[in-house]
Amino acid sequence: MLKVNNIEVVYSDVILVLRGVTLEVGQGQLVSLLGANGAGKSTTLKAISGLLHSQQGAVTRGNIEFNGQRIDKLTPDEIVRMGIVQVLEGRPLFQHLTVEENLRTGALFRSPPAAQIRQDIDEVYHFFPRLKEFRNRTSGYLSGGEQQMVVIGRAMMSKPKLMLLDEPSLGLAPMLVQQIFEIVRQINQESGVSMLIVEQNANIALQSTEYAYVMETGRIVMDGSASDLRENADIKEFYLGLTSVGERKSYRDVKHYKRRKRWLG
Repeated sequence: MLKVNNIEVVYSDVILVLRGVTLEVGQGQLVSLLGANGAGKSTTLKAISGLLHSQQGAVTRGNIEFNGQRIDKLTPDEIVRMGIVQVLEGRPLFQHLTVEENLRTGALFRSPPAAQIRQDIDEVYHFFPRLKEFRNRTSGYLSGGEQQMVVIGRAMMSKPKLMLLDEPSLGLAPMLVQQIFEIVRQINQESGVSMLIVEQNANIALQSTEYAYVMETGRIVMDGSASDLRENADIKEFYLGLTSVGERKSYRDVKHYKRRKRWLG
């Protein structure tokens, strides 16, 4: 469905951010992209969604294909119309609008009839019943978890084939993180929407997705099924904070790994 083929991304014609990144997302698949801050994860999503152009970034080598069509030269609105929508990090909302008004903005480019919009909103409420309770509440007064539900629901209103989720767990309590990922899996299973999820919380990401890529300093250093990566010694130590016998290491020990990773050898 999605093929990112050996891309390089440069900002402002001089800053090389991604180097030879290759990844795929299949039809109906849940895929995670893991890595530390600054690894290039969000840039990868923006390269796919076309948002790089608004930040003086460009794909300078390689290409990106969606259902066999090259998209890295398209504008963001053209990419959305093809069925790719990005849920940005930080839960950006129209904070002065109500929950339901925010949801309606997700369907503006489709211009569907009123009855279809109502049906689509009801589908969002099916996955997020809490939003139905707050449908007339000003979105700026919602909690972080509720705002995350709104931005995912708004993305659903565009009827995407592929959803790009950027750090959905950011700033949320562990219980809310678990709830958000359970809903994400439910959307995937019931609606068939493929998802590429950027996430620093490797534990929840590897529990929730089928396949994962690990990114460092602008390149993919490891990939495989989520179940295999959960058992990988490097992933356990450097991303889950566990020793080879399953004991949890202190943050002080884990953070000083630097070049010890076997995948960089």
